[in-house]
Amino acid sequence: MDNQRFLLVLALGLILFMIYQAWQDEQRRAAAPRPTATAPGAPGATTEPGEVPSVPKAEAPEAVSAPAMPAAASVPAGIPSDGRISVRTDLIDAVIGLSGGDLRQLKLRKYPVSVDKPDIPFVLLDDSGSDLYVAQSGLIGSNREYPNHKTAYTADLGPYVLAAGQTELKVPLRWQASDGVRYSKIYTFYRDRYLIDVEFVVENTGTEPWQGHLYRQFRRHYIEPSRGWLALPTYSGAAIYTPEDKYEKISFSDMSEEPLERDVVGGWVAILQHYFVGAWMPAKEQRNRFYTQALGDNSYTVGLKELSPVTVAPGASARLRASLYVGPKEHKRLTELAEGMELTVDYGWLTFLSAPLFWLLSFIHRWVGNWGWAIIVLTVLIKLVFYPLSAASYKSMAHMKRMQPKLQSLRERFGHDKQRMNQAMMELYKKEKINPLGGCLPILIQIPVFIALYWVLLESVEMRQAPFILWIRDLSIRDPYYVLPILMGVSMFLQQQLAPAQLDPMQRRIMHALPVVFTIFFLAFPAGLVLYWLVNNILSIAQQWQITRMIEARAK
Repeated sequence: MDNQRFLLVLALGLILFMIYQAWQDEQRRAAAPRPTATAPGAPGATTEPGEVPSVPKAEAPEAVSAPAMPAAASVPAGIPSDGRISVRTDLIDAVIGLSGGDLRQLKLRKYPVSVDKPDIPFVLLDDSGSDLYVAQSGLIGSNREYPNHKTAYTADLGPYVLAAGQTELKVPLRWQASDGVRYSKIYTFYRDRYLIDVEFVVENTGTEPWQGHLYRQFRRHYIEPSRGWLALPTYSGAAIYTPEDKYEKISFSDMSEEPLERDVVGGWVAILQHYFVGAWMPAKEQRNRFYTQALGDNSYTVGLKELSPVTVAPGASARLRASLYVGPKEHKRLTELAEGMELTVDYGWLTFLSAPLFWLLSFIHRWVGNWGWAIIVLTVLIKLVFYPLSAASYKSMAHMKRMQPKLQSLRERFGHDKQRMNQAMMELYKKEKINPLGGCLPILIQIPVFIALYWVLLESVEMRQAPFILWIRDLSIRDPYYVLPILMGVSMFLQQQLAPAQLDPMQRRIMHALPVVFTIFFLAFPAGLVLYWLVNNILSIAQQWQITRMIEARAK
């Protein structure tokens, strides 16, 4: 099999991959989710000794409009009538609902929805529209009232704004149970951080010891979006990390089929989507039960609840803390969080190659200051590293091209007898000391690196809305004028002119169609990916032309 046949197999594999991806998307959309988890008990339900109480569950999917404030809660002056408190820091605009004390909306101020709308921040958490996504937390226990994500809190005046020179901003919510126990739920926001601390302060003013468990969860309403068959696959769903099993993805369809219940020390739970992540991260030594629930109507929860209860003596107080990250998958920020959080940038099974490639790409970017030029420099460096292998491949192709007249002569003589023709070709290869497979192995070795870089460019939020030059204002979306894909198709056509022609007419026609097929595929690819492929093709053409010229000169 020569290089052109190998390219043909690679192209067919790409087409089959796209078809398979489209079929998978269709299957996920067709799968009707069904809740299988047992409905948990009420907040004050009695549990058996040693049993962890259940987290309150919504009887029906939450309303997708702004929730009205329950009549039982008093709203101080300065708080909006719908019971929502606005919070602003240098990085985020957030909304906390007094009904439940949930983080109900979060906008990323440094990440606009598009380059054409720089003043409109991307909305990551939201409780309006069809894509409900909120962060909830509360306390659970037995034989008393506990504040959970249905509790009506009161709060001080708002809105809250992180002032210049201020490093953190606290937003306290308050609630008092009928037994006299006082609770405070305190959100702490930080400058230049997407990390949010959530703290419950329990003041036991009663005569009996207080005992309870902390829980944290995400509530997500999700319907698989309809994508074109050329759309690149990205993962949206849950993920967990445990010290034993490391990183695991749990899709929404998995939640529908079987709810998760697993006791874990440390770790974290998260909801992933392209470029962004929300994660609850307990302390390393804390024992929690990770759980998921399918609530019906495409609504899901994923969370964790503390296994060991916290006890507060009469007249004493205690603090129960939780850490929440809601923001972009920026590598530097993720590595500073819990162990394994950097894996939410999902490079798949080639992470061991993709991670160092991204590090090198970032290092180059620090010098050149432009992600497009960084991609070009990285492509050149990869080409230099694989120069010996590429040279061996192109030498094999050049020798094969030099032998084309003799091969054509054998085809004319023995075309009616395949066995005789193949035997004669093998004798010719042996005589000329040519290995017809010599060009395939070097290419095979390089393919994992190319795929790893593909995932780096697709998954890295640093590429999102990163400009290059002229009309390329966002390397993470397609070229608006299709200039790069067309140039890439032209470069493939030029590569074919340097390669030995196929003797079989059918194979020749297929190979001539490949530049057109690849150009059509690349029309929908992000500009950064097409830029990488184009630069790689140009370097390959230059290298192949030089080697072919040298071999032809020696043969004269």
